[in-house]
Amino acid sequence: MKKILFILGILGLTLCGGLYGYSYFFKSNDRLEISRKEVEKLTEQGQIQNGDLIFQTSLSEQSKAIQLATNSKYSHCGIVFSENNEFYVLEAIQPVKKTALDKWIARGKDGHYVIKRLKNADEVLTAEVLQKMKREGEKFQGKKYDLTFEWSDEKMYCSELIWKIYQRAAGIEIGKLQRLEEFDLTNNVVRKKLNERYGEKIPLNEIVISPAAIFESELLITVKSN
Repeated sequence: MKKILFILGILGLTLCGGLYGYSYFFKSNDRLEISRKEVEKLTEQGQIQNGDLIFQTSLSEQSKAIQLATNSKYSHCGIVFSENNEFYVLEAIQPVKKTALDKWIARGKDGHYVIKRLKNADEVLTAEVLQKMKREGEKFQGKKYDLTFEWSDEKMYCSELIWKIYQRAAGIEIGKLQRLEEFDLTNNVVRKKLNERYGEKIPLNEIVISPAAIFESELLITVKSN
């Protein structure tokens, strides 16, 4: 009898696991399909263009700590470019890479995103400048994600990638640079993440650019928020 119950239990767990996997697979596919239609609409309505910045709430492990430390809803960002008439997001994850725009949107919390653009983009972001920006971005591709948020080019985090591309290729500084000590480091979630990354020696004087600082920049306008 015990053997039969054991077998039934294993079968039950297998079935539950299979149903969960089946459900997760189709939910992921649904999200991606919704995002594809969203990108089609953005393209048709001209609400997306080269050089745009895009923000989302990441589902990564460190997202909550970033939100709390910067007092912002948004914890991840990237820069939009097109290639062969398809839009992608150049982003610093692991590693720095190009991600199709629809997949990038689908990956964020609830598929929510915000697109921002330079107020004078039509004047400043000429074809020549955009090419410089793309070339600057290519230098960072393949670099590892910077878990300790250091202000060097050896590794890269998301908002740092955006800031350096704009500053070096277009001569524009989007967002105010801060030092780590200026953020809200009091929450236990934030403290725990800092201790994981740095131990007892937290580099409070390290220069940092946050997604929030770029998002709130007066140089930008909001083009789309879904």
